[in-house]
Amino acid sequence: MLCQMLSLATIVVFYSIYIGKMIVQKRKGIQTDYIAKGKKKSTIMMIEVIMKFATYSIVVVEMISITLNSYMFFNPIIRIVGIIVGLIGVIVFAIAVYTMKDSWRAGIPDDDKTTMITEGIYGISRNPAFLGFYLTYLGILLTLFNWLLLAFTIFSITLLHVQILLEEKYLPTVFGKNYLEYKKRVRRYIGKKEL
Repeated sequence: MLCQMLSLATIVVFYSIYIGKMIVQKRKGIQTDYIAKGKKKSTIMMIEVIMKFATYSIVVVEMISITLNSYMFFNPIIRIVGIIVGLIGVIVFAIAVYTMKDSWRAGIPDDDKTTMITEGIYGISRNPAFLGFYLTYLGILLTLFNWLLLAFTIFSITLLHVQILLEEKYLPTVFGKNYLEYKKRVRRYIGKKEL
């Protein structure tokens, strides 16, 4: 029961950060959510629609997993590791969102100018918010493991990775050489590159 409660708390805190940031930016007149919105190429729009479905549906599957108490790993060490990984994911996500300040966006905007952030956690990861998603999803998977949750975790992480690849094609059109230099210095998920 404790693992279910901690998993629920992880989900609530994670999405409270996500939704809270959107609300704060909306009050400042900043649109944050560009996922599957605007005039985009059909391929990008389709990927973003599927990604949006994946990120919403995994929450439903996580909640079902908590409710049914149907985890398959009975080893408490694996479940404890899952809780720790999930909490690390929430912390990484919170730091990433905070560090982005008002430049944080979800999805690829049509025509929105932001500041490129390369300091703080962005100095060791180009995509720490996505890394936070991955760690949170994986932590909950380890804590509440079942086959349906595994399938949705893989599905969601795969779609988020595809979104990153789309953003990596988009960002040079906005930030030009600065982004390409940054990409040479900092790895996609974690670590600096040897130059």
